[in-house]
Amino acid sequence: MSLGFKVKKSKIITAAILLLIILFAALIAINLFAPEQQRRGAGGAPGAGGGRASRIATTVRVTPVAPGTIEKSVIINGEVLPRNQVTIYPTVAGKLTESLFSIGNRVNRGDVVAMIDPSRPGEVFSQNPVISTVSGTVLQSPYSIGDTLTTQSGIYVVGDLASLLVETYVPERFVASLRQGLRAVLKFEAIAGETFNAEVTELSPVLDPASRTMRIRLRFLNQDSRIRAGMFATVSLVTNRRVDVPVIPRIAVINTYGSWIVFTVDENNNAIRREITLGIDSEDFVEVLSGLELGERVVTAGQNFLSSGDLVRIVE
Repeated sequence: MSLGFKVKKSKIITAAILLLIILFAALIAINLFAPEQQRRGAGGAPGAGGGRASRIATTVRVTPVAPGTIEKSVIINGEVLPRNQVTIYPTVAGKLTESLFSIGNRVNRGDVVAMIDPSRPGEVFSQNPVISTVSGTVLQSPYSIGDTLTTQSGIYVVGDLASLLVETYVPERFVASLRQGLRAVLKFEAIAGETFNAEVTELSPVLDPASRTMRIRLRFLNQDSRIRAGMFATVSLVTNRRVDVPVIPRIAVINTYGSWIVFTVDENNNAIRREITLGIDSEDFVEVLSGLELGERVVTAGQNFLSSGDLVRIVE
C-alpha cells in the first residue's frame, strides 16, 4: 500500500470522527434547550402529544344566592317586673306595731295593711292605719314589727302579677335604632328550649349618665303563666329587619385587605372570585347589596383553598 493512500485513509477516519462528535453535541444541545412540554411529550409523560396537563379539582360545597328575611339583633339581659308596681308609705312617722300581710299575699285597694303608733315618750296617740292604694300581690315587705318608720319608709311593694313586663338597658351605640314597636325574642333559663315574643312599649327619654344606657320596657305578646316576676330574661332585640333580599351564609364570606369576597362556581365548575358589598347581618346569614345575582352558586366550604379559575368538584 502506498504512502499517499495511507494518508488519505487517515484523513477520512478523522473527518468521520469529527462528524460524529458534532452530531452528538447537537443532540445534547437540542435536549437541553427543548421546551418542557416537548420533552414530556417525547418521553410519554402526562400531557404527551402536546396536550394540556390535567388539573386537580378542589372539593367544595355550594349554596345558591336566594331571597330571604334577615334581622339584625342585639343581645342584652333583662328582668321581669309587674306592669303596675307601687310602694305603700305611712302617712305619719312612728313605730310599726302591726304588719297584716306577708310577701305573696293578695291585697285590695283600700285594705288596711299595717298600723303605726306615732306616740313619743310621755305621749299617747291613737294608732294610725296604713291603707293600700292599689290592688295586687305583696312583692316586698322590708320592715318588721318594732321598727321606727318615717313617711319615706316603704312598708310594702305591691304589684299586679297578672300583667308582666320586661325591663332592660340598651347600650348607647344601639340607641339610634330603638323605637316603639320593635320586636324582641325572650329566653328564660327556667323554661329551657322555648322562646317568647315581646315588643318595645316604653323608651326612656334620656340615657343613664353613669352606664350610658337607655332604659326600655317590653310587653309580652304571648303571656305564659310559667313566667314569674323577678325572672332573668335574655333579650334578643331586633334593631333592623330586611325582607325578601339576597342572603348568603356568613361562612361563605372572606375578609381580605378590608374587602369582602366570595367564590362562585360557573357552569364549567370553575371557581370565580367575586368582591361583594354587604348589608345587615345576623348570626348565620348576611345580606348582599351588590356583587352577586340570585341563583348564583356560592362556595360555603373549601373556599379558603381556592384561587380564581381553579377547577372544583361539588359535593352535597
